[in-house]
Amino acid sequence: MARIQLNNIQKRWGAIWGVRDVNLDIADEEFVVFLGPSGCGKTTTMRMIAGLEEPSEGEIVMDSEVMNEIDARDRDVAMVFQGYALYPNMTIYENIRFPLRMRGVPKEQHDTLIKRAAGLVELTDYLDRKPSALSGGQRQRAALARAIVRQPHVFLMDEPLSNLDAKLRQHMRVQIKHIQRELKITTVYVTHDQIEAMTLADRIVIMDKGAIQQIGTPDEIYNDPANTFVANFIGAPPMNLIAGVMEQGTFTAPGVRVDGLPAKHDGKVTLGVRPEDCTVTADGGHLSGSVYGVEPTGDMTYLTIKVGDKLIEVKAHRDYRADLNSDASVGFDPKRIYIFDTASGQRLR
Repeated sequence: MARIQLNNIQKRWGAIWGVRDVNLDIADEEFVVFLGPSGCGKTTTMRMIAGLEEPSEGEIVMDSEVMNEIDARDRDVAMVFQGYALYPNMTIYENIRFPLRMRGVPKEQHDTLIKRAAGLVELTDYLDRKPSALSGGQRQRAALARAIVRQPHVFLMDEPLSNLDAKLRQHMRVQIKHIQRELKITTVYVTHDQIEAMTLADRIVIMDKGAIQQIGTPDEIYNDPANTFVANFIGAPPMNLIAGVMEQGTFTAPGVRVDGLPAKHDGKVTLGVRPEDCTVTADGGHLSGSVYGVEPTGDMTYLTIKVGDKLIEVKAHRDYRADLNSDASVGFDPKRIYIFDTASGQRLR
């Protein structure tokens, strides 16, 4: 379908930077997710791929053709937005048909293409209804079908599931990934939801303040974070980050002591450990504090430990219970401890 290359892409409005030095090579048929907080530059980057924004510097290349001067309508990309953007006076059939009419596809092909697209998103029985008669999830599927029917080279999706409840989002994630694999269309997806990114992506591009922080597979991003921003952004709850001092392989902070760490990183560092790599112990753990919160969820118990003015999250056994303000000791998996430079936030290897 399409290979997309972003070469030294910059976007600024006067003194305000939107995107800085973005370099990315998206393979044909790959599903890439741009992930980051609001205002990080992910949507601006996608809009430049679509041709809705012009880069201030750099090149956008699709299948070896520079696209900077190519109009959005000629880039053969289909977009799905957070808002469904369906025509309320048209049936779902006519909504899905609209791109075919605009692109001059022969009328005798319309019915076959529309029914195929509707079938992929399980809307065949709703084609004669208008958008007001459908649920939010069905309207989002109709918007997806309208993008599919074009048979584009690239799908661009800008937070398409944000308006749906949690159960519908999960269902739509499965559908989107299945459809993308079946159609084998290069897909760029923008979200601030890490669960969407982790479950959908072949690779995740994490952005902050207009710059790429890390690119990798979901496993790489989760298990090998490049800096404290990535470590804190990925994970639910996110990684615990504890500022302290390292001296000859021993990390210390108020209420925390970990021995046997690499001795080459003496000085002010930040220790990172994920909640699932923490274990409640009777005593003798790496951390001592008091129970600040206990949240049973059925399959596990989320435990919050207060250590000085710091709150540490622990994933405990489903049956674990404790009284608030009682003493607690927590051990860390020594193979799953991360060390970051406190000043720069960068991972120390």
